[in-house]
Amino acid sequence: GKPIQGTIFSPDQKTVKKKIQEIVHTKGIRVDAIQKKSTFIYKVQKGLDTPITSEQKAYAKEELHNALIKMGYRVHYIRKKWLDFKFRVPTNDLVLFVRICADLLREKFPYHEILTMVANDTDNKRLRETIRDIQKDLRAGHDGHMVYGKHEDVLGKFTAHMLAVASTSGNMAALYESTAKFLEREAEFKRNIRTVLYMPIIVTLAMIGAMVFYVIYLFPKITGLLTKYKIDVPPMTKATMDLSHFLQNNYLILLLIIVIPIIIFIQWARTEKGRYLVDQTLIKLPLIGAILHKTSIEIFARVFHALYSSSGENIQAIRIAAESCRNKFIEKQIINLVIPRMLKEGKSFVESLGRTNCFTLNAIRRFRSGEESGTLRASALQLANYYEKETSHKMKRLIDLINLIIAIVITIMIIALTLVSSEIGFVSPPSPLSR
Repeated sequence: GKPIQGTIFSPDQKTVKKKIQEIVHTKGIRVDAIQKKSTFIYKVQKGLDTPITSEQKAYAKEELHNALIKMGYRVHYIRKKWLDFKFRVPTNDLVLFVRICADLLREKFPYHEILTMVANDTDNKRLRETIRDIQKDLRAGHDGHMVYGKHEDVLGKFTAHMLAVASTSGNMAALYESTAKFLEREAEFKRNIRTVLYMPIIVTLAMIGAMVFYVIYLFPKITGLLTKYKIDVPPMTKATMDLSHFLQNNYLILLLIIVIPIIIFIQWARTEKGRYLVDQTLIKLPLIGAILHKTSIEIFARVFHALYSSSGENIQAIRIAAESCRNKFIEKQIINLVIPRMLKEGKSFVESLGRTNCFTLNAIRRFRSGEESGTLRASALQLANYYEKETSHKMKRLIDLINLIIAIVITIMIIALTLVSSEIGFVSPPSPLSR
């Protein structure tokens, strides 16, 4: 019968409502209000000092007003910031934050001083606010998993979990070093994906766009006299003219035929099932598939090494490692096959891992060797380092091959344009006498 309040940390309102409904059903309470933490812009002044204008997150305007009054400020105004966009924190900024923390912890710097220094030097506004919020909660004595867990949308699930573990660990520097290494490899993985998949697509689209512009706009102007005087044209020029007329008359239909399937595919690929099937297909592609597959195994092994302990509960370590591997197919295979077999049937980790059919033979052998010798954690790190070196070398070779293919395609297109243009040059309009 007494009023109570609590806080739920979640990046989206749908999850919040779902959690609240679970509390309502289990505890039999009535919800009077749900307040979302928002950003407020305020202007305050203390005595005759210069007025201060700043921003602060709060659940209600009254909450912020009372807090400022208690601090001895005279409030000029408090306004809600309506356009409060939450841009994603770049991976490089997050890597830099964790790497600096790891290096300074190794130099025996106090952790609260490290957070102050990094927050002051961080350019990204959202990351800076996150670091200061973490610092404030840690000073208040809050639990590490709560402090970092509420910032999973900024830090990522694995990073938040690792920093929470480090906050109560006797070796913070080692845990931050492992986290920094994981984030660096993840950033390199994304960069390689952009280079191998995105850049060729962008270059190809740019080449197609240039060709279409030439055929639709420039070519008709060049061949205008040929059409006017009804001159017989060579076959390549005639084919290009026919293509130009076809594109001019049907460009809207062709555009819809190309764009609509792409939009449908992108929306489908964002669904749970779509991403699962896309990731399953990606690791089976020639050349790039094996590299992506081994990179996901490497990330899984690296995270597993960072979280695994020889005694205690390691199911959570396996789950987080699976969620961090950047492949929904491998993640689902581990969560739906490995963990249930270990819990319900009492099977070993490596035996259960072999049933997923998504780990290479070398990975299974390395894990089995570690499990039999009691050095599973060290074996996971050895596997991660081995695949890091292998995939890095193969990725460089693949990037060079793709660049060579793109250069050849561009050369062929330039030669084709040159041939068509030179063919037009040999055609001359009829003389005035013939007219």
